[in-house]
Amino acid sequence: MPSRLRSALSAALIALACLFAPFGALAAWAAYGLADTGRYVTTMAPLAADPAVRDAIADSVGAGIMHEVDDRTDVGPVRAAVRPFVRDAVRSFTRTEAFRTAWDTGNRTVHDAVLTALRDQADRDDVTVDLAPVTAQLKRQLSADHVPLAAGIPVEHTRVAVLPAQELDRLRKGFHVLEVAGFWLPLAAVVFAVAGIALAACRRRALTATALGTALGGAALGLAVALGRHLTLTDLPDETHRPAAAAIYDALTTTLRQTAWLLLALGLTVAAITWLTARWGHLVLPLVRRRRAPATPAPDPANRPTRVQA
Repeated sequence: MPSRLRSALSAALIALACLFAPFGALAAWAAYGLADTGRYVTTMAPLAADPAVRDAIADSVGAGIMHEVDDRTDVGPVRAAVRPFVRDAVRSFTRTEAFRTAWDTGNRTVHDAVLTALRDQADRDDVTVDLAPVTAQLKRQLSADHVPLAAGIPVEHTRVAVLPAQELDRLRKGFHVLEVAGFWLPLAAVVFAVAGIALAACRRRALTATALGTALGGAALGLAVALGRHLTLTDLPDETHRPAAAAIYDALTTTLRQTAWLLLALGLTVAAITWLTARWGHLVLPLVRRRRAPATPAPDPANRPTRVQA
């Protein structure tokens, strides 16, 4: 193969490898990181102790309870008297072990429902979950605290919609693409990088280019995560829930950020080692060879020819 064609093919393979690395990491994180129920619940569990998340949940649950109370009561002074008790009771509930158990159970239930719907092609209904057990736990605590009208809080098995049916087909196709890409893109990145370095006329230069491209891909991945965080928080209609959304986003993208830093550090390290060996190798290798070479024995004086013998 001509040297010019080898160089062009090597450059193309290395460019594809550096491009596939961050996209492969993103697809693998979405398809295999978020899709693992146990890992998802473990990731979300510490957020039960996050103050911003607890406040957001307390506000949402308290508002829902007061809406039910308002529908069942026409006495204005009673509603005004009950509201602070409900708010305080809900906030107190978010600091208990029962809340952490309900938090883990709710996350597992929602994740299982969404994952089952994405993988079940025959299901055409809305994805719903039943949050009645959480309401029942809260009702028991409010009753134990002698909160007025706590016994009248309805605990009904109401199906709460998580995903609408009209969005399922699009999400299923996207999830299937992510599953395929999450497996093949990282594998293709490794194969293309090895092939590109092997075909290169100057392998040291090709290795340096691959390392720098990998570092650039890691930096781009980290930038994409930061940009996604900014856009996600900006699009929230309720600014009071932004701290809670930021905590959830940061928890879910921890692995992705670590992968971005790993790609950046690995690429820069390999590039630095390659540059140092190229710069100082021609000085170090002769010294090493000289030390390993056997010493030439000095000639024996007795065997030297004398002037008379000559």
